[in-house]
Amino acid sequence: MISERAYIGLGSNLADPEEQLRSAVQSLKQLPLSSLTGVSSFYVSDSLLPGQPRYTNAVAALDTSLEPVQLLDALQAIENGQGRERLERWGPRTLDLDILLFGDRLIDELRLKVPHYQMQLRPFVLYPLAELAPDALQLADGRYLHEMLADCPFIGLERL
Repeated sequence: MISERAYIGLGSNLADPEEQLRSAVQSLKQLPLSSLTGVSSFYVSDSLLPGQPRYTNAVAALDTSLEPVQLLDALQAIENGQGRERLERWGPRTLDLDILLFGDRLIDELRLKVPHYQMQLRPFVLYPLAELAPDALQLADGRYLHEMLADCPFIGLERL
């Protein structure tokens, strides 16, 4: 089976967020047909919505032979196993795992959009991704990571 590099965004703002991310990383190591190849530093940032606790975020690099929807299902199982409840869109959460990039694929399905929408606006995604990805990383939609970084200042982030 051919393996593809996927980048996974990790986020939490409930129930000891740093521990939630550490536990998620351990779960990513156990995924079938996959190998965890790297994890960025952890970053803290304010929530996108007022009144929520601050988020802890990171990005993981995963080489996988799973198909994108299979990986999505596995990530959602990890979220559910760590107490994720989907009560409100963009609400606080114990764990959020998002497929940011999946090889050189453009995916536009009901359940999955890759590259992850609006990642170019989110420093808590781009800066951890930049720790793991080569400087010349080009997304499947033609954008380059270094260009997105230049347009998304390191504001509101704290590296742990």
